[in-house]
Amino acid sequence: MDGRGCWWGFVGCRGQGNPGPYGVIGGGLGILGERFFYEVMAYDPARHHRRSIRLKHYDYVQPGAYFVTICVQHRQCLFGHIDEGKMYLNTFGTIVDATWQYLPQHFQNVEIDAYVTMPNHVHGIVIISDKCSPNKAAPKGAPTLGQIVAYFKYQTTKEINRIRRCPGARIWQRNYYEAIIRDERMWHYVAAYIQRNPLSWWQDQLHPQVKSKW
Repeated sequence: MDGRGCWWGFVGCRGQGNPGPYGVIGGGLGILGERFFYEVMAYDPARHHRRSIRLKHYDYVQPGAYFVTICVQHRQCLFGHIDEGKMYLNTFGTIVDATWQYLPQHFQNVEIDAYVTMPNHVHGIVIISDKCSPNKAAPKGAPTLGQIVAYFKYQTTKEINRIRRCPGARIWQRNYYEAIIRDERMWHYVAAYIQRNPLSWWQDQLHPQVKSKW
């Protein structure tokens, strides 16, 4: 769902592609100048309830790449600030950044690509693979995307609340939002979308002063 209360329904884009690794790219949401293979549909609360934003019958443990957005409760800016298009992490933002980078170490068949920690949200590409790197043990069971996000939320919440002495306080919105990356061209669009986020922070639908449904 975007900040206008619209949902992203993907069309076509079933080519396999073979995107190479981008490494870790600092950047973020912003506004893409392209429509990267989705059509915007009006938000219908009868169809798009927050309890069921995942695609029905889609196996989120199967190998694939996902564009994930995780936002802070009430869009509160907890992780730092942006100055002249550059993100400056504070202590909490450093915890969030380090936890995201640790995901491939915790989950044996998970990799990360382009990502950014913004003042009140995280965008990133998460890859679930059916193979392990040579230096990793064989996975006992592939995690779902939901389990990966839940681990990330739990670890960051626990550590941030320990530092600010607020046990049990909520950090993140209850849900998260994801888009399935269908092919290499879409991968490039998403990576650019992530990379440009700090440059368009003041117009970002997740900015606390921008009216949106987030």
